[in-house]
Amino acid sequence: MNLKILQIGKTREKWIKEGIEIYLKRLEPYMKIIIEEIPSVSILNADSQEMVKAKEAAKCLKRVNPEDYIILLDEQGEEKTSLEFTNFLANLSGRKKIVFILGGAYGTHQSIKERADYCLRLSAMTFTHEMTRLILLEQLYRAKMITHNRTYHY
Repeated sequence: MNLKILQIGKTREKWIKEGIEIYLKRLEPYMKIIIEEIPSVSILNADSQEMVKAKEAAKCLKRVNPEDYIILLDEQGEEKTSLEFTNFLANLSGRKKIVFILGGAYGTHQSIKERADYCLRLSAMTFTHEMTRLILLEQLYRAKMITHNRTYHY
């Protein structure tokens, strides 16, 4: 399975970067993951938060192909348990590429929501967009451990 994660902005927190590296290393035997950081747009270069989201969305959408299966992480998305997420990913195994999109500080523009094939919410709680990156990778790893009947999940 080939995954790409498109994320707006850099991961600045050292401890989050370290956690991301740990899970990317753990996932290496199971899947290829490419993370692309898309530069965030400064509110100083836009008239509104909506314009920031629109500019960031345009940058994101340039990096996806028509055949890519897009999963948007969004607070309005559908929640899944770890087991449901594992089954969801298993059902996507025939896809050429799965792309997760994580919005920036102001959220995600409607154009990405319209392009997304699926909208996923990691939790009813709110996390920083940087922490969301780490949580997503941990859940991808957990899904692989469930699939391979490893004890990590239990």
